[in-house]
Amino acid sequence: MTELIDYFKEFVTENKWHLFNQVIEKRTRYITVVLEDIFQAQNASAVLRTCDCFGIQDVHVIENKNEYQVNPDVALGSSKWLNLYKYNELENNTLSAINSLKEQGYRIVATTPHRNDVELESFDLYKGKTALFFGSELPGLSRLMMENADEFMKIPMFGFTESFNISVSAAIILHHLNYELKKSTIKWELSESEKDEILLNWLKTSVKNSDMIEKEYYTRLEKNKL
Repeated sequence: MTELIDYFKEFVTENKWHLFNQVIEKRTRYITVVLEDIFQAQNASAVLRTCDCFGIQDVHVIENKNEYQVNPDVALGSSKWLNLYKYNELENNTLSAINSLKEQGYRIVATTPHRNDVELESFDLYKGKTALFFGSELPGLSRLMMENADEFMKIPMFGFTESFNISVSAAIILHHLNYELKKSTIKWELSESEKDEILLNWLKTSVKNSDMIEKEYYTRLEKNKL
């Protein structure tokens, strides 16, 4: 894979390649974000933008009743730098997403103002990898999700309004947890193989006719073997 990366990087500017290497060092999969059946595309797209800004590489999208479409005016291209995983094969995809994340070693954390488990400032990142679930504006997280959550997190609020909207909630939570993670002794960084995989995807996204270029690379490789 490193040879293919070296081949592709010749098609981007030196500044862009330098930026890719700067950004990849701050990316993490220790925290991931899960959006459950969001029907307001602008808010979900704002969450993608926030994830990119705070170095969260993976976002999981559960589509039950609502199909998620990226709003380009809000996401501002952030989706192409993230790994998006969609769950939409079943009538209700929430449990399959939860089971998949648990198999990857994630704690399933419901973000909700309606349960008094732990406030954001007291959340313990040292307990393990964390999947943060966010629900739609009005219904919030589903009952099925809440019943299968390992933990519940709430943002302290002191006004009359019941809750923040999803994009604000995600920004507050990710800002705080990102700060805590970066100053911790937790091994939150990507592995070298993960970095290579993501860098290659970023290069392909940035280069026109990337499929043709990759095919050309393998053709040359085969010729050199002869």
